[in-house]
Amino acid sequence: MSGRITTYRGGRLSRRSMLRAAGMTGGGLAAAALIGCQGDDDPEEDGSTSTPGAASASPTGTGAAAGGGGETSGDIKRGGTYLTSTSGDAATLDPYGNASTGTKSFAAYVYSRLYRIGADPDVDPQEAPIVPDLAESAETDDGQHWTVTLKQGVPFQDIAPVSGRELTADDVLYSWERLRAPESPNSSQVENILNVAVVDDYTLTFDLAAPSPIFMSQISDGNLLWVMPRESGSDFDPAVTPIGSGPWRMAEYEISSNFQFERHENYFEDWPYMDAVSEFIIPEYANRYSQFQAGNLHAISVTSDDVPVLKTEQPDVQWVPIPGGSLDFMYFSPEESHPDAPWRDERFRRATSMALDRDGIMEFGYNLEAIAEVGLEYPVRWNNIIPAALGPRWWLDPQSEAHGPTGAYFQYNPEEAMKLIQAMDLPDTPITYQYTDNRYGPGFGNLAVVCYNWLVDIGLPVEAQTQDYNSQYITQTFRGDFEGIAFGVSSPFSDPSGYTARFFTDNPTNHGRVSDPVITDLHEKQSIELDEEARREIFFDIQRQNADQMWYVPVQPSGGAVWIGVRPNVRDFARTRSYGGGTEVVGKIWLDS
Repeated sequence: MSGRITTYRGGRLSRRSMLRAAGMTGGGLAAAALIGCQGDDDPEEDGSTSTPGAASASPTGTGAAAGGGGETSGDIKRGGTYLTSTSGDAATLDPYGNASTGTKSFAAYVYSRLYRIGADPDVDPQEAPIVPDLAESAETDDGQHWTVTLKQGVPFQDIAPVSGRELTADDVLYSWERLRAPESPNSSQVENILNVAVVDDYTLTFDLAAPSPIFMSQISDGNLLWVMPRESGSDFDPAVTPIGSGPWRMAEYEISSNFQFERHENYFEDWPYMDAVSEFIIPEYANRYSQFQAGNLHAISVTSDDVPVLKTEQPDVQWVPIPGGSLDFMYFSPEESHPDAPWRDERFRRATSMALDRDGIMEFGYNLEAIAEVGLEYPVRWNNIIPAALGPRWWLDPQSEAHGPTGAYFQYNPEEAMKLIQAMDLPDTPITYQYTDNRYGPGFGNLAVVCYNWLVDIGLPVEAQTQDYNSQYITQTFRGDFEGIAFGVSSPFSDPSGYTARFFTDNPTNHGRVSDPVITDLHEKQSIELDEEARREIFFDIQRQNADQMWYVPVQPSGGAVWIGVRPNVRDFARTRSYGGGTEVVGKIWLDS
């Protein structure tokens, strides 16, 4: 269809209503990866993300926006079943099958990594340390050659044909080879690691192309190395029978209904504290919300419109503000397939960015005034190609003087955008504007509609096309196989290099297949820069360069807080970064009842 889209669930939308509806994205895109609920690459509506922001915040029943972690009362109590939800099935149960965050969030329950994030209720997840998981230690003399020693006696889950045998270095090597395989969607993120070798059953060596500042981040990142048995793929299919060494074993999976996890009885830590996790597949937010209201779920990502209502109705609910770290963005079909397309001209791409009212999205999308009236507050910021959730350590504020003249392309300036478009003498042929509306929740779809209408307002002949997530969006458009403009959302990454690798390097998930020699050079420089201040400035330059060209147009609403409602009997509810929530958060939750 062509022209403005003005309907939502059968009714007309005013500009304010459209923005408020779009703000539902702000009520969910960040939670799954953070709290172990769900998400999909990328993030899903009821729970994914992204990376938490720099501000420390905690669950609270009183409305404070910062402070300690989840409530505790006395000694940890064991037992019980944690009730959570996800908005859709995982695209596959094989952690190396695709880049879907639904898959990665699932993996965090079943599989282990060499290292993980030390998520604790009182710790800002951006400052949380990297701690051992399967590894006992990682040592280097030069930052380029590493020796990783494994813990001994770590058992896999007691499921045939692995049957609880001990995990060894050969399993790590097998998993590494799967990660590095050409068909792996994340192989480009570990290209700096040239060789991995087994020394003995409990020792491996990693040889890097050069000293690297991110090796420890790479082997702890929930996007990357999940360790599975070497029998996977030969003696059994991990997409059907997932077997890992993680804190939970999958007891049952009923498609479109639920996941059931049981505590791994022989897990090498003294947790999990709970006996089981029931993760219900509930596509509709309204259904999830009503289930939480009725006490049938322990935690839920709450839309900005519902936060004040729920806080008033159930004042004992704890509130966890999670920075909306997932990165919404517009992107354009690749030069290799459409070399003469109008979006090859930077004026076109800049105009699409200046057509967007980012302050409008933030003002209405987060329901800021009403939420503040009930005592909950959190700062809102504009995303760059590195999202605001990573904080000033890596994020360059588009509204700051430090951004320089390229910051102008983030400003809402429809008049200038229209001039740029008119100067191009565009063909009359409609330009397809595509997005998925059956995966990330209604907020994502409505935000896509809002941005579409702003493009119409500046005179672009766009024609909207909604796509099925599994059959078209994630398998084609997400990988750059499309024509026109697309609207998407990115996985969260714990290190900013995850974003630059995803968006600008030669890998299958470079959505626009962008090859910018300036950014390529900067990306290579940061990968070997050990001084953090110098590395930060490199990332600032990358953000300035993307803003100048607008290869990817960063979009709100992620940049404010996603509010997670947590039932009052949940204790030690923490936040983490990336996709380790099933281990790092759910593994340590306990129920005071």
